[in-house]
Formats: sequence, structure tokens, C-alpha cells
Amino acid sequence: MTRTRDLDVVVYGATGFVGRLTADHLARHAPEGTRIGLAGRSREKLERVRESLPGASDWPVLIASADDPDSLTALANAAHVVVTTVGPYARYGIDLVRACAEAGTDYVDLTGEVQFARASIDGYHDVAAASGARIVHSCGFDSVPSDIGVHVLHEQVAADGEGTLADTTLVLSSFRGGVSGGTIDSMRGVVDAAKSDKRTRSLLLQPYSLSPDFSAEPDLGRQSDNSLVKGSDIAPNLHGVTAPHPMASVNTRVVRRSNALRGWAYGRAFRYREVMSVGQSWFSPAVAAGVTAGLGGLLAGFAFGPTRKLLDRVLPDPGDGPSEKTRNTGHFTTDVYATTTTGARYVSQMRAQGDPGYKATAVMLGESALALAVDRDGLPDAAGVLTPASGIGDALVRRLRGAGFEISVRRN
Repeated sequence: MTRTRDLDVVVYGATGFVGRLTADHLARHAPEGTRIGLAGRSREKLERVRESLPGASDWPVLIASADDPDSLTALANAAHVVVTTVGPYARYGIDLVRACAEAGTDYVDLTGEVQFARASIDGYHDVAAASGARIVHSCGFDSVPSDIGVHVLHEQVAADGEGTLADTTLVLSSFRGGVSGGTIDSMRGVVDAAKSDKRTRSLLLQPYSLSPDFSAEPDLGRQSDNSLVKGSDIAPNLHGVTAPHPMASVNTRVVRRSNALRGWAYGRAFRYREVMSVGQSWFSPAVAAGVTAGLGGLLAGFAFGPTRKLLDRVLPDPGDGPSEKTRNTGHFTTDVYATTTTGARYVSQMRAQGDPGYKATAVMLGESALALAVDRDGLPDAAGVLTPASGIGDALVRRLRGAGFEISVRRN
């Protein structure tokens, strides 16, 4: 549908930590002539953020709040793309999804909350599909490396005529950075929802919890997100042991939704999991067991009142973040290993500098928004509640490479 808007991109939550980083990335890297605005609750704070950004003196500020649905409707009607960092999304996000879906406005966020994504799908996929809106969740470290890593792998396998993907495993091979306060707050929200709602508990255990059609998914048996895996069980040349990936329960669902939205293009035998490398030393098995226990203990700690109070005192708050030096010295590498239905082996890799949860995430989020705003001719033919791969695809690959990300595929 034809859309006439005053702005190409608006950053909602621009006064928050990741919101400011995203606005800064856009100020420095958006194509000349891109019309960008800043949105949030406080005009004074938005104006201070604007003053800190290079070349942004004429960017408009828009007042919007999660507790004012009319302001979100006005926000959605002001821009082609809304970028939101305002979470936890299950608490603050659904009205903005509604506004964008109804207005035919593209939308990107950072959510790692499965229950929020499911509510968005159930409530607004059909609305967005009818209006032409692309509602694209999980456009940060959750879940771009996972979703785009599998996407480029699939594209190469298809080009080589080597069938479709079968056993596929993402390995978080290296990582340096902190955990954002927003991610911690989202984890609290997931635990609270699981405690109070049986449907949410069931949803979090369902491997196809973000599927467009549960009944159409293949029965591939148990697909665990919390198992210890030998490297050699993933690929013959991979050594050592691995521990669970902290965000596998989100990322795996996003990737499986991409497969379903694309007509199971990755294959009906596509089995996907995510793990984290803990090295190859003699004590690596103990480290892997410790990581597994630690993740379980953190979630249990949030569920138990006294330990939750202690965790709340020591963990970062929403809106907090590391120093510029720490953000710049961070990095990540993810490798996606796959065996195809013809028996061929492939691996894709994504590498980037910058703290994954902050600097690199701001790049991924900003470039997702720019792809939707200015690369429309290169986007997949899709609308509705989508994923990075199904909603942006190759346009995001090109933008991330242009922003310094290394993305490659090779036979293994």
C-alpha cells in the first residue's frame, strides 16, 4: 500500500541506554536525506539526547507513552518505520504493535520474550498482513545472529543444490560483553508470567511456540534447549564440550518460525538447537555443568522472593549499561553448523566487534530499521508478524556487512 509519512524512522525509547546507542548509530550511518525522529515520554530528555547526536539538530521529537494508546497511534502514523527499545515488551509493547499493524507501519524491536511475540502473532499478524506492515521482532543479539546465520546457510545450500537443512546447531564460539538491564528485566517478566499462567509455562516448553500453525510442524521428537553437547556430535572437526546458550529458548523459536513462514524452505527435517562453547581444556566439562546449573539457578532465584531481592540489588537495572570502553572492546562470534539432506556439511559464521548486548545490538537494530525504510525494493514479499530472516532477509545481510559485520558460509 502507498504510505505518506513525515519521517522514515523514529526511535521510540531514545532516552534509554540502547535507545541512545541506536539513535547515535543512525545519526552516523543513515543514508543522507533519511528523515529520523526521536520519541519518548520526556521532551526535555529527548532534546538532550538530540543535542548529543552528530548532525541531528533538526530531528523532530515526538511525545509518546505506553500508557497513552492515542500517542502510540499518532507515533505509528508519523513514520514509515518505528524502532522501539521500550521494554519489557510484554508489559509495555503490545499497544505499539497494534498501532503499527493498523497503520501499515513497519516495526522493529529487541524482544527476547516468547510470550510477548506469541501475543503479537495471535492479536495482530492478520491485521498487519492486511495493512502491509512488517512487524519484525527480535532484531538485536536476540535473534539476528541466529536467524540470519541460518538464513545465509540455507541460501548457500539451495544455490549449491545440496538439498535442505537437517541437523543444525548454532555455537556461540566467542563472546565478550555484559548482560543488559533490559534483558534482565525481561527475564524477570518471563519468570513472573510462567509462575502465574499455565498457558505461558506450556508455551515456553513448546519448541514451536511461535509457529504460525502448530499442527503443520513436523514431529522431530524432543528438541532440548538445555543439554550438554560434545563438539564432535555437532561437527567432526569441532572439539571440546558445549553448554546451553543462555538465549536458546528464544532464538530457536524465532528460527523455527522463519522456517514455517517461508514454507519450510529450510526443510521438513530441519532440527535446530543452540549451544555455547566453553573451551577444550580438561576442566571444560565442569565449566559446562556449572554454566548449566548457573542458568537454572538464576531463573529459580527470580522465582523465589528472598533471592530475587538479592539479585535485584546486584544485577543491572533497565536503562543501565557499560562504559564506552567496555562497549568498544566487546565482540561475538557465532558459527552455525549444518548437515544437509544430501549429507553435505556447511558452516556459516557471523562476527562483529562491540559489546553484543549494547553496541552490536544497536547496529543490528538500526540497520534492520534502515533496511525496512530505504531498501524496500530488496525486501522479501511478506507482511504480518515476521522474523529478521522472513521480514528483512538479504537486505539485512547487506547492511550488516556494510556496517562491519563479517558474515560468511563455507563447506565444512
